[in-house]
Amino acid sequence: MADDKNKNNRKWNVNLNNDNPDKRRTTAYYLLMALSVLMFLNYFILPSYMNRSVEEVTYSTFLNQVSTGDVSEVKLEENQITFVATDDAGDKQVYMTGLIDDPTLVTRLEEADVTFSKDIPTEASPILSILVSWVLPLLLFWGLGSLLGKQMAKRMGGGAGGALSFGKSNAKVYVKAGDSKTFKDVAGQDEAKEALSEVVDYLHQPKKYQDIGAKNPKGILLVGPPGTGKTLLARAVAGEADVPFFSISGSEFVEMFVGRGAAKVRDLFKEANEKAPCIVFIDEIDTIGKKRDNGGYGGGNDEREQTLNQLLAEMDGFEANKGIILLAATNRPESLDAALLRPGRFDRRVPVELPDLAGREAILKVHATNYKMDPNIDYNTIARATSGASGAELANIINEGGLRAVREGRTAVTQSDLEESVETVIAGYQRKNAVISPKEKKIIAYHEIGHALVAAKQTESAPVHKITIIPRTSGALGYTMQIEEGEKSLMTKQELFNKIVTLAGGRAAEEIVFGSITTGASNDIEQMTKMARAMITRYGMSDAFDMMQIETQTNKYLGGDTSMNVSAGMAEQVDREVLDIIKKAHEKAAVLLSENIDKLHELSRFLLVEETITGAEFMEIVGK
Repeated sequence: MADDKNKNNRKWNVNLNNDNPDKRRTTAYYLLMALSVLMFLNYFILPSYMNRSVEEVTYSTFLNQVSTGDVSEVKLEENQITFVATDDAGDKQVYMTGLIDDPTLVTRLEEADVTFSKDIPTEASPILSILVSWVLPLLLFWGLGSLLGKQMAKRMGGGAGGALSFGKSNAKVYVKAGDSKTFKDVAGQDEAKEALSEVVDYLHQPKKYQDIGAKNPKGILLVGPPGTGKTLLARAVAGEADVPFFSISGSEFVEMFVGRGAAKVRDLFKEANEKAPCIVFIDEIDTIGKKRDNGGYGGGNDEREQTLNQLLAEMDGFEANKGIILLAATNRPESLDAALLRPGRFDRRVPVELPDLAGREAILKVHATNYKMDPNIDYNTIARATSGASGAELANIINEGGLRAVREGRTAVTQSDLEESVETVIAGYQRKNAVISPKEKKIIAYHEIGHALVAAKQTESAPVHKITIIPRTSGALGYTMQIEEGEKSLMTKQELFNKIVTLAGGRAAEEIVFGSITTGASNDIEQMTKMARAMITRYGMSDAFDMMQIETQTNKYLGGDTSMNVSAGMAEQVDREVLDIIKKAHEKAAVLLSENIDKLHELSRFLLVEETITGAEFMEIVGK
């Protein structure tokens, strides 16, 4: 069951904070009209000669042009004289000169038969002057500023209301469509589906619950690793219940301005109340639901804490029998605030864990329905080879198989395509052009056969499925794949020790055959140390410490980081215990390979020729 966040759901997707397109068009229309009016007034109200280029001349030049009869029109203004005269090329040109106290000017103009006039300020319309000089420019700048402000607000995530607009949640609401998700689309999570089916039944038949006095849980928290299908489960609940489904990410509540996140929470629950019964889904709720600071007065993130406080208040404010179900998903349940997890808020916690063997097989079959598959595919083998894979990774394996089938020119996905896609997801693509010297290739072959032979000669060890010395893009120069016969929930101390011995087999083979060691065992050493330390600090598999827990695991679903809270002396003793386990495993691997040195040489020569051998071919040579 893949996490279905990124697939196209083909539903009606309505953003509650969308701008009105008609409103945007109306604003642009008014701005265009204002600009047109301003240009019209500029062209028709102002004198036409003002639109021509003006050349400044001296007053004596002006008088000479008047006397020669070149001037045809003069306008006496308050501080200057503007006149139209014929230039040397015979074209009309506008000139300007300074105003001088000349009592004979009017007489000269009359004698030269020049048309002249003088500005009379009282003749101009004061209303028109104010309109052109002040009102229209202000309206134009206001319109442009408003439009630019809205665009900037959108870029900052503020929506149509700009930076100071509160109350829009940005939630997306999905209305049921023909291809809406149901529980049939969810595989490998039977326990989670069973827990959520009760919610669906309540939304369908609330009366039978109300008659007995039972209330539906207000909030349901889905917890689990990434890719296990928490979002898909939430959408399947909405599809089964046939009610509106509000979806929003916790990060969308995080804002720069204090109070905006809380306003979005209020708006989200307001919309949910209007459309009840409905389902509200908050993904990655740990973004806003983290434990609040108690480090002192005024500490902490005010915006995030206000958002969390508003969410707590809203969850207290709606009644369970109203038909509003709050679903939330997180990968970090340990980081959530205790007030958010108390009964009455998130009443039910539904684990969405990594699928088991049967679950992985079911997930592969669900995703395979969207591809053209060969009828002889053994999904059980692929499921056994993908222990610990999430639904999203299994979906990726099916898709990689489809892509490989197309590359190879086939019309359907085959078993070999899926097996190769498993290796692609685990170790990367084959490096077909990698250049490896014959000497290094021989060392790699002995290294990988060392792993496989040690595994085959131990009891309670997973069978060898494949050995290859073809380099991969992950950096691996070769690898040995082991597949368990069935699903294991528990591992004994001996099984863990055998795994460490198998990991030590590669380095031991290099020492025995070549008398030297290489860097090829770096990943083996990392895994051996991690496994041996877990045996001592977490699993209580040490006589020195008995059942004492020395190491605590944090972030269970996100990498499983650990922390030790012990004294320096005890930490040193832990290191000695870990070293002792690794040394014993190394010695046992060397003994097993020395006792089977002929098989080591025979298998390595065979692998050098074939480059890749199957588990059956390997066991046939071992069993001779």
